[in-house]
Amino acid sequence: MALHSEIDSVDLKILTELIEDASLPYTEIAKKIGVSGGTIHVRMKKMEDLGIVKGSHLEINYTRLGYDITAFLGIYLDKSEFYDKAVDDLRKIPEVVNVHYTTGNYSMFVKIICRDTQHLREVLHDKIQKVYGIQRTETSISLEESINRTLVLEH
Repeated sequence: MALHSEIDSVDLKILTELIEDASLPYTEIAKKIGVSGGTIHVRMKKMEDLGIVKGSHLEINYTRLGYDITAFLGIYLDKSEFYDKAVDDLRKIPEVVNVHYTTGNYSMFVKIICRDTQHLREVLHDKIQKVYGIQRTETSISLEESINRTLVLEH
């Protein structure tokens, strides 16, 4: 496995522990892998500086908050040169949670989260379809998310 030259097995062990439970205190991670708490702090700072670790996030069950629709949009752009502007405009739409520039049929693949089908219709019609450069979209509604995980690192 090709790794960044400044990453070693200790760094990978730290990442593995945090992938499993991002709320673990550094002192507990240190005990688990046999290093000092200070080592964890130094290593995490190094991985942040290298751009390997880009912060942490809270996993939210949106359904419990009344957001029952997850949809995926295949977006066709008029021209690929409109991508950057379209991303800037999509970033302003709170329901858009994920955007990918893709190969294949679509120019972009987008994930959105909405309260219900009426909200989805409003987001599509009143927001996304009005983004400059978007020619058309194709929408698929997720019925269930069966897997959502972080890549397991080899070390």
